[in-house]
Amino acid sequence: MDELEFLKKDWQRKEKSLPRLTYDQIYEMIWKRSSSIVKWIFYISIIEFVFWATTSFLLKDAEFMESYEAIDHMIIMQIFTYLGYAGLFIFMYLFFLNYKRISTNDNVKKLLKNILRTRKTVKNYVWFNLIYFAIVASVTVVIQVNQNTDIEMLHDKFIIDHDESFFYLIFYGITIVSIFIFCVLIWLFYRLIYGILLGKLEKNYKELKRIDL
Repeated sequence: MDELEFLKKDWQRKEKSLPRLTYDQIYEMIWKRSSSIVKWIFYISIIEFVFWATTSFLLKDAEFMESYEAIDHMIIMQIFTYLGYAGLFIFMYLFFLNYKRISTNDNVKKLLKNILRTRKTVKNYVWFNLIYFAIVASVTVVIQVNQNTDIEMLHDKFIIDHDESFFYLIFYGITIVSIFIFCVLIWLFYRLIYGILLGKLEKNYKELKRIDL
């Protein structure tokens, strides 16, 4: 008991020497962390935009792209490309707005609201990319089935010994599974990149809720 009493007194003595943060100091720390996280989300969106724009430019003159441009439905793919860039640009702008809002906060309630808005924007961005990829991949497969000579040759060889409906069942079955796998991989990619940042925002949100009580 003497040792326990000694430890209690020692801890109380050390506790008095520890710095005590005020409400405003805690808020400022959380505000700075949140602002930094949202800024990084904005930076990552810029990097992604530049990456896809650079990739598209470098692949423009590739041999397989030249053969692909011969497809009658190329205009459809160009529309999807422009829509993809437009979507990236819109979300990049929304990330910038979220950063500006959090950077100019002056009270807890506004900061809480902007953290929730940022999390929602990121989740919508991930869903946009997943849905966009699934639609573009599906349309591309349909176009290729009707235009690609290699697929036509494969189809003609297959139906010699098998039913034509069985060919399409296998072909579209493999396509659906492949698109699903790629969607999962894309989701995991965004989960890795944005999940860490959103997790930190979630922690900041909980700390703000606690000090706002």
